[in-house]
Amino acid sequence: MVTQQEIDKEIAEYAGQTAPGGHPPRYWPPYRSSILRSPKQPLALVADPDAIELWTPVFGTGDVTELDADLTRQHSGEPIGERMTVSGRVTDRAGRPVRNQLVEIWQANAAGRYVHRREQHPAPLDPNFTGAGRTLTDDDGEYLFTTIKPGPYPWGNHVNAWRPAHIHFSLFGNAFTQRLVTQMYFPGDPLFAYDPIFQSVTDPAAQQRLIAVYEHERSVSEFSLGYRFDLVLDGPSATYFEEESQ
Repeated sequence: MVTQQEIDKEIAEYAGQTAPGGHPPRYWPPYRSSILRSPKQPLALVADPDAIELWTPVFGTGDVTELDADLTRQHSGEPIGERMTVSGRVTDRAGRPVRNQLVEIWQANAAGRYVHRREQHPAPLDPNFTGAGRTLTDDDGEYLFTTIKPGPYPWGNHVNAWRPAHIHFSLFGNAFTQRLVTQMYFPGDPLFAYDPIFQSVTDPAAQQRLIAVYEHERSVSEFSLGYRFDLVLDGPSATYFEEESQ
């Protein structure tokens, strides 16, 4: 098993390398899975990209309900953990709102456990928390989720490897093929320095755009703490989105 010292050495060796658009390179050895997942051949062009959209889901206001955005009310009982409200805006590079944007999230529970058949972390499952939600942005590009703060979890990348607490975000454009995926982190997490995935974003400003901001006015009195996480789709202040190959 690779040690943390070896991971730190690899991060230092590959620091500063970026792909076009400022993204980390697909091949990032400190993130062990990227060695197998990064493409070895040039990307292939799809002969008829429009045909792909004939076989993909279509989402609209009738497909998303209020309950989908409140992950604390999807079961018969209350989930365990720190309740929080996560909200923000989805905008383009000019600050214009992106309306009717499908935003999906998925996350571990408060103990750092996902509801997934391949999950190996021996932390308890919460019968009242599935960890998945979705909503549509309004006319101002705003979205809002009510959920539970996720816990960190071990992931086997190297000795004593732990992922910082995070929530996965997925955004769809006007078609299924326009999907973008990113991760939202929490301020002050001590695991940032030890996480090769977070460290693969070598621009400090881009790292900060992946960290939610606590805003007291977004907290719900006697119920939940409030975090703001804005998403910018393009331009110099764009949120870092994951490459499809990873």
